[in-house]
Amino acid sequence: MRALGIDIGGTGIKGAPVDVATGTLLAPREKIDTPRPAIPEAVAEVVRQLTASFGWSGPTGITFPGVVIDGVAHTAANLDRAWIGRDARELLGKAAGHEVQVLNDADAAGVAEMRLGAGRGEGGTVLMLTFGTGIGSALFIDGVLVPNTEFGHLEIRGKDAEMRASERVKKARNLNWKQWAGRVEEYLKRVESLVWPHLIIIGGGISKSSDKFLPLLSGLRARVVPAAMLNDAGIIGAAMAAHPGSPARQAPAARPGDSDTDLQLVR
Repeated sequence: MRALGIDIGGTGIKGAPVDVATGTLLAPREKIDTPRPAIPEAVAEVVRQLTASFGWSGPTGITFPGVVIDGVAHTAANLDRAWIGRDARELLGKAAGHEVQVLNDADAAGVAEMRLGAGRGEGGTVLMLTFGTGIGSALFIDGVLVPNTEFGHLEIRGKDAEMRASERVKKARNLNWKQWAGRVEEYLKRVESLVWPHLIIIGGGISKSSDKFLPLLSGLRARVVPAAMLNDAGIIGAAMAAHPGSPARQAPAARPGDSDTDLQLVR
């Protein structure tokens, strides 16, 4: 079971073909800087380039950094506002040259981690958070995805949370790990008070440095762990969403004592 996954971010657009049964990238991922301005036609051209680069004509999944309902973009916090109201599935499908599936970027990463990564076999409430240009979120209740949660836009001290605690802010303000971890902890406590997860998975570009900031977090109820697939989770989850035989539509590995936990992707 193979599919192409393309992960559109506010800074870069990356993709690779994926074995969706194992989550293995079948070729080195390719990355192209996100165009500026990130208008729909310019981003679609990058999708065309990536698809052509891999010579791909099969199942394709594409993530989008915003709310996506039935293929239509309803928000675009880190892309151009011209995306709002556009049929991203139609536009990007034309660019790829074939039908594609489009879903929220953090939702895609969460699907991958719940099936094959750090959330495998977890029931109850699990929250995936991706820290990069912004903060993405994916919420799972007993393995079922609640799509488009967008918890990165919760208000913290009068600002969107991602304007205080994203990886982009850390770099822009030259925050050290302790300073940044304090902001992340404040944000995580706010999210905990709303959805009460028992597990929080941290993904995005910053996850590769989890050993530098996770030990600095304290006072949280939930277990906090790094994404097993690091910053490839979005690519893998996008590919999983595209393939008709994908494990994203099958039950996750069961925990001891579980028999019927089901991981579903809600479109």
